[in-house]
Amino acid sequence: MLFNSLDFVVFLPLVFVLYWFVTKRSLRLQNILIVIASYVFYAWWDYRFLALIALSTIVDFFVAKQLNAARAKSTRKLLLLVSLIFNLGLLAFFKYFNFFIESWVDAWKTLGVDMHVSTLKIILPVGISFYTFQTLSYTIDVYRNKLKPTSSFIQFAAFVSFFPQLVAGPIERATKLLPQFSSKREFKTDFAMSGVYLIIWGLFKKVVIADNCAFFVNEIFSAPTDFSSVELILGAVLFGFQIYGDFSGYSDIAIGVARLFGFSLMTNFSFPYFSRDIAEFWRRWHISLSTWFRDYLYIPLGGSRGGKWNKVRNVFIVFLISGFWHGANWTFIAWGILHAILFMPLLLMDRNRKFIESTKVSLNQLPSIFVTFTLVTIAWVFFRADSIAIASQYIIDLLSFKSGNGFMFFKTSKKVLFSAIILFSIALLLIFEYKTIQKNKKEVQLTRATAIFIALVICFMGVFKNPAEFIYFQF
Repeated sequence: MLFNSLDFVVFLPLVFVLYWFVTKRSLRLQNILIVIASYVFYAWWDYRFLALIALSTIVDFFVAKQLNAARAKSTRKLLLLVSLIFNLGLLAFFKYFNFFIESWVDAWKTLGVDMHVSTLKIILPVGISFYTFQTLSYTIDVYRNKLKPTSSFIQFAAFVSFFPQLVAGPIERATKLLPQFSSKREFKTDFAMSGVYLIIWGLFKKVVIADNCAFFVNEIFSAPTDFSSVELILGAVLFGFQIYGDFSGYSDIAIGVARLFGFSLMTNFSFPYFSRDIAEFWRRWHISLSTWFRDYLYIPLGGSRGGKWNKVRNVFIVFLISGFWHGANWTFIAWGILHAILFMPLLLMDRNRKFIESTKVSLNQLPSIFVTFTLVTIAWVFFRADSIAIASQYIIDLLSFKSGNGFMFFKTSKKVLFSAIILFSIALLLIFEYKTIQKNKKEVQLTRATAIFIALVICFMGVFKNPAEFIYFQF
């Protein structure tokens, strides 16, 4: 079920009414309702994959209980291994099986050997990369004695399947979200209204910015050799805003919907396009994933301890796996490696934590912001392209001052309209975000008047015909 669909417009109020008016007196009933609603929400895509969520929930619930009871180190390690193998095994099979088979065949083909190996027609379950990481955080934290396992299967099932953030995050930690299912929720008007405003802001980013940008992005990336260098530059820039509007828009809606039910989710984006270097970008972009890798991969590898070589090795591993997490394509691995390379100078000069304290930006920092955005945009080309060869040619043509057959953005009245909408919406986004940064706030906070204005912009400029899925559903 899409947040930007009519189905969700009906679904959300129905669950809201049942939650606050029918099951309010019983915490257990509220949690049961959340589980049912979450399974219905997920089943709207493909009910067959509900079994995977249920199985992951059962395995990690009982593994955690046994971890808590076990005393022998070897037993605890074995139990953790069960959770790791099960969850990462699911992820590897559904997401990467065909990738490994095809890569194996291609590798032999380069040596002149033709292999006939069949791939499977595997459908990628929506959100599997997100909920497997979420359940893994639970068992790992129980193993580390940072968290006591819950005795309530319903509470744990609600934590795993919580529908606002089930399919595209934020990837919540059990230490933060799980206890909220064991505490009585009270409806707080101000908290709920802040959720409504976040939903409006998230929809603006999705249906006005992302889906309008997609009109040009899809055309340019479908045949990049047909366009001039200027058009290719604009295509890359627009994809940068498309993916940001799409993914951060989803996160805003998820956080907002959770607030309607009395839950607090972590901030997942913190105005990344105002970053002054690549290190700051990664502290602002997809925060729930980058901090997950920091805590469960980077630090266990040794983190920043040891010499420069250890730091370089660990950073490259994290970025490599982060790229691979995004999809079964060499383009994502190239994207991850490229970001690692961009990160290296800061790491080697011990400047990767330069902007960790202050979020405010000044006018004399605009060149740094521009350079960072340019580097990020170039990397996005590899993320969006179908292959490394296509991405490489895209970059070559982009830098070659290649001319075209007229400027595509003004070729038809429809394209002129889309161009105007995109320019207006991106300007609006940047103005709101800049003001928020200068106030040292973590999220855009709309007033009632600005919320009404943004809602009208959504109604008149949003894309609602054949609502587009969120980009990160494929990951």
